[in-house]
Amino acid sequence: MAEKPPLETFENPAPQRDYEIKIDCPEFTSVCPKTGQPDFGTITITYCPDKVCLELKALKYYMQSYRNKGIFYEYLTNELLDDFIKASQPRWMKVTGSFTARGGISTSVTASYPK
Repeated sequence: MAEKPPLETFENPAPQRDYEIKIDCPEFTSVCPKTGQPDFGTITITYCPDKVCLELKALKYYMQSYRNKGIFYEYLTNELLDDFIKASQPRWMKVTGSFTARGGISTSVTASYPK
């Protein structure tokens, strides 16, 4: 896989206030590392920004970089959370990966970060 594009941020317009941002990425794709088959799902990022917010265009390119990467759901969800925390240093954040059923089994993985 090519290197992941950088995540960009912009200044929080209301850093004095706690508020929630929810971002849904309903067209997420990666590859099953066991079978090589495509995995489809929705990634939901919910967070309270501190000094900066995640910029959506850069986030889109970052998410697309997983399209051909073989990765387990559990590793993926935690990697996303780690990268988003590093980029934005939120007050708190939760990342949930809800993946389409395969073989009659659907999977949802949630990773959280309190500041």
